[in-house]
Amino acid sequence: MCTVVIDVPRESGRPVRMLAVRDEDRNRPWRGLGGWWPDQPGVHGVRDDRAGGAWLAVDPAARRLAVLLNREDLSERSDDEVVSRGGIPLQSVAGSLPETPTTRGFNLVEVDADGATVVEWDGLTARRARLAPGTHMIAHHAPDDLGTPRIGRWLEDFRRAGIAEDDEWWGPWLEVVAASTADPSASVLRRDAHDGLVLESLLVCAATIGADGVDVREAVLSEPGEWDPALGERLRASAPVVPQ
Repeated sequence: MCTVVIDVPRESGRPVRMLAVRDEDRNRPWRGLGGWWPDQPGVHGVRDDRAGGAWLAVDPAARRLAVLLNREDLSERSDDEVVSRGGIPLQSVAGSLPETPTTRGFNLVEVDADGATVVEWDGLTARRARLAPGTHMIAHHAPDDLGTPRIGRWLEDFRRAGIAEDDEWWGPWLEVVAASTADPSASVLRRDAHDGLVLESLLVCAATIGADGVDVREAVLSEPGEWDPALGERLRASAPVVPQ
């Protein structure tokens, strides 16, 4: 679950742009962007209150951001042998991500001022790959996996749409997100039954990471899993994360 659309610039000096959609059980408690981790006072993020970790974490001073997407775990480990995935983004922005995580499987998108890396962990093997310049989509399999319906259907649309050359750069991408809701099977905004839960798109974050700084904004969907025409307005009005 969850979806990330990211543009790695082709020209040196241009920032990375990322749009991330968080899918979760609407009844699981969480908090929006904030400094929720006293042991990492410079880090802000979206906190999962049940386990205490992060879905998205950003260290503005270090120009580092990490966002987590769940994926299938292929190991035979019991629940007693694993810990919550929520510590992974916090470890990532601190530069202490373990080579062999003690969590269930995940995809992790790591962003810095020079580009982006995707870490794939399936419970058995960790793979790390730097994303080439251009626009990419990441969900619960490999980056740009056309076998994932939303990626196979909408990746080229995101690439054609591009990003706007102003502060509301996310506008063309949100138009693609809106169009995708016409087909629930391939929609970027989701409502899916999974492991006895209904997971729905709850939150959209827009992030810019570059040499000049970091800007991360959030917009909560009015109704989970459904297109919200006010998303762009809420992103514009959201207070950006800036260095303290």
